[in-house]
Amino acid sequence: MLKRFGEYSLRISVLGAGAWGTALAIHLGKLHPTKLWARNSGHVYGMKKAQSNPLYLGDFKFPPLLEISDDFDATISDTDLIVCALPSSGFRQILKSINEINQTALVIWANKGLEQGSAKLPHEIALEELGDPTETNRHWGVVSGPSFAAELVRSLPTALTLASTSKETTTFAANIFHHDNLRVYTSQDVVGASVGGALKNVIAIASGISDGMGFGNNARAALITRGLAEISRFGFHLGANQETFSGLAGSGDLVLTCTGEYSRNREVGIQLAKGRPLEVILKNLGHVAEGVYTATEVMRRIDNIDIEMPITSEVNNVIQLGKSPKDAVLDLLGRSIKTES
Repeated sequence: MLKRFGEYSLRISVLGAGAWGTALAIHLGKLHPTKLWARNSGHVYGMKKAQSNPLYLGDFKFPPLLEISDDFDATISDTDLIVCALPSSGFRQILKSINEINQTALVIWANKGLEQGSAKLPHEIALEELGDPTETNRHWGVVSGPSFAAELVRSLPTALTLASTSKETTTFAANIFHHDNLRVYTSQDVVGASVGGALKNVIAIASGISDGMGFGNNARAALITRGLAEISRFGFHLGANQETFSGLAGSGDLVLTCTGEYSRNREVGIQLAKGRPLEVILKNLGHVAEGVYTATEVMRRIDNIDIEMPITSEVNNVIQLGKSPKDAVLDLLGRSIKTES
């Protein structure tokens, strides 16, 4: 049973000291004792010395309640809330490790992508590794929505959706995140929030390709709109609520990632449009662009399902098959007339 704030001092652990993990840790550490964990001891040493994360987030200073650590066991052993902000590639293993050490803490993830090889979404991995909440009484969820780390730590207004497996858990977790410049809306559609967060990265690559080729505002708006239709179809097949895709975790996150200057996935698309090799783009980016791998996993997932996702398909063709961005756009434009749905 979850306790109220006043009953004890809430302890929070954030796993992953990239830009977003650090931003969340700074935000949560304003009010609660918070530990930020990173694997690399050199990175941890640098953050402790600077009391900031210059590698990923400039010189935004850590609040007094934020502690930095590279000791995984010590970070999560006595915590009440674990926030996972690691790339999707390491999500399953980190859940296994959590379950070995702490079987009671609430787990909220902030990563957005599909597992490479299995094409599973975060909530499906959580079900396998943490168990069914209806049987274990251990709840978990996702925080998602239109958010750039650099704006959150600059105290600019930000709004997110927090979805979890029970109403009580959702309210409890939302109250932890909801303060200062961050407004939180609640949901129990973990599936929809996971789908929206993952697939928007693929559409952002398409948007970047369009922008990089100078196709203008009309083309970008069309890609975003039709991209949202693809995301909704995919989510509906998995049991998501359609209303989620018109909210922050759906259209909100999609619009920001397709248009924002900090969007890594959009930047990948822009560079692809300029003819740069993908491996060079990813090396120079310095951050993970989840959409690159998500496109392939989505196509794997729908291989035997009757779901039409032409934008996702063409992004995958560019990334995996080396198709030219120009040919991909022309093939999209050359498709036969369809009824809008």
